[in-house]
Amino acid sequence: MSNKRTDADYTTSAVDKAGRKSNMSMFMVMLGFTFFSASMWVGQQLADGLNFTDFLWALLLGGLILAAYTGSLGYIGAESGLSLDMLARRSFGEKGSWLPSAMISFTQIGWFGVGLAMFAIPVAKEFLHLDVTPDVMPWQGYLLVAIAGVLMTASAYYGIKSLTIISYIAVPAVAILGTVAMIMAVNRGDAGLVEQFAKGTKDLGVIAGAGLVVGSFVSGGTATPNFTRFAKNARVGLWTTVIAFFIGNSLMFLFGAVSSIYAGGNDIFEVMLNLNLFYLAVFVLGLNIWTTNDNALYSAGLGLSNIFGLSKKSMVLISGLIGTVAAVWLYWNFCDWLNVLHCTLPPVGIILILSYFMNRKAYREDTVAIRKVDWFAVVGVVLGAVVANLVHWGFASINGMAVAAVCFLAGQYLRKR
Repeated sequence: MSNKRTDADYTTSAVDKAGRKSNMSMFMVMLGFTFFSASMWVGQQLADGLNFTDFLWALLLGGLILAAYTGSLGYIGAESGLSLDMLARRSFGEKGSWLPSAMISFTQIGWFGVGLAMFAIPVAKEFLHLDVTPDVMPWQGYLLVAIAGVLMTASAYYGIKSLTIISYIAVPAVAILGTVAMIMAVNRGDAGLVEQFAKGTKDLGVIAGAGLVVGSFVSGGTATPNFTRFAKNARVGLWTTVIAFFIGNSLMFLFGAVSSIYAGGNDIFEVMLNLNLFYLAVFVLGLNIWTTNDNALYSAGLGLSNIFGLSKKSMVLISGLIGTVAAVWLYWNFCDWLNVLHCTLPPVGIILILSYFMNRKAYREDTVAIRKVDWFAVVGVVLGAVVANLVHWGFASINGMAVAAVCFLAGQYLRKR
């Protein structure tokens, strides 16, 4: 009788020792996870609103907050071996976990679709010289979306092994080529970084800039356990997450900032075009989006599998189809909604963190009593999301997490009483 495991992605169980990956593989996967093209848009906002010194302080402060949040989730994922959805079953209840699973799936399918269009639309404009507007998308543009959608869905279908291979290819290529292009742009400019950063509105403070840094990836970072559960141990899950988020996010913000102040755009793609590096620009843009899109689709597949009880692979295919079909519409109509949803996932993450560390022994021994629904956790997420979106003071994501934490802790106290 064969002992070969049929579910290499451990959809409903903890990753065992045989499924753990090397430290370098984990670092590459987590670094690729942070290579998020939309973060370059934030880099543009930071460059316009901050001088160079404040830009660096905003990166540091926002990076520390993100590192604390994602590092905690990375540690938990690695130590428990459980995905976000299986952790949610233990903190939100069996059916209560459907809420965080639906939220993560919805946002990740949305960003997958937006990512496809972020690749197809610039290529259609610059390579095929097509006129693309919110009202008009030639068939060639849809063809590019379809081809990219099929390729990225196929790689996500094969799970963590495929994600690791893509990361080994994409991470060095994007980091090296993007950095070289950035240095070339600075050398060809009329002024250095400090002087160029001095231009613009400069209407942001360091705190507001740090808020943009946190908001750029705090929702995606909630899915960290989906990947760090394959780390050798909790310590590796922690340091790979923290270092990868600092390096990856900082590079994306720098690429976006340099693109803005030297090329007038918001993407390293435009800088490379101005440097007459068109084919390399397409290559870097495609790989950059591919790493994040694969991680997004993988997380969506795990989330939908938890809700519907079907295999992760079938849910990845369905998620990829939805994201591909809706990609162009999502790009032009849904980015603002997705940014609103950024504030809904941190409350989920803080409840996962609190539940784990308050019941660490039970998690490690797999003796957690799983309820049908933990209403305090569910209400905490709902109220936290409302506060995060409506209270315009401080850090939106931290406001949401604070409310969710109070609700969850109140529930734990009442149960003990």
